[in-house]
Amino acid sequence: MEFVGDRLYHIYNQGNNRERIFFCSDNYQFFLQKMERHLLKHCNVLAYCLMPNHFHWMIYVPDEYDDDLSESRTKPNIQPLNREIAILLSSYTQAINKSYGRSGSLIRSRTKSKCLNKSGSRDEQYPLTCFLYIHQNPLKAKLSSSLFGWPYSSYRDYTGERSGNLCSLQLGRRSLNLPEDGKEFEKFSIRSLNEDVVQEIF
Repeated sequence: MEFVGDRLYHIYNQGNNRERIFFCSDNYQFFLQKMERHLLKHCNVLAYCLMPNHFHWMIYVPDEYDDDLSESRTKPNIQPLNREIAILLSSYTQAINKSYGRSGSLIRSRTKSKCLNKSGSRDEQYPLTCFLYIHQNPLKAKLSSSLFGWPYSSYRDYTGERSGNLCSLQLGRRSLNLPEDGKEFEKFSIRSLNEDVVQEIF
């Protein structure tokens, strides 16, 4: 993965052989704590969804990230954000292995990312589709009968039902022109997605 400042990215990965990576509520909460600890050093999280066997993040990498790259003196061939993602996933795997008496890899070794605005344009089509897709994931997987029913996504933060510290809500609203009002956001979030555009966020 290669990250450039002032860009939006969709980042995703899944369990080996599509097996579970989260086994109980505490696992999800532990992973979210790790996201806050490792990701917010180098980017803003605009949306996320943790599913039983995979996860999706939508992040914004600020301009300052390019300055961090030029000034980095440790492991110059590995970008800081890549390094933090690797530490996050490795340490999470180690904790799960210890808790459940398992060994070996838990998550696929190659985390994937897709830049949603490569040219630096402010075209909202791909970023907005990605944002909505991430929140609609549990509904499409039939894990919940409503978007609100799945607690392991940023959806409840945007509706105002929860006040977490992980997501940059104002940046997300401003970047994607999202409704400020919670009820309006609920209606906005269930809009159907163009499947051709969905394919382009991966």
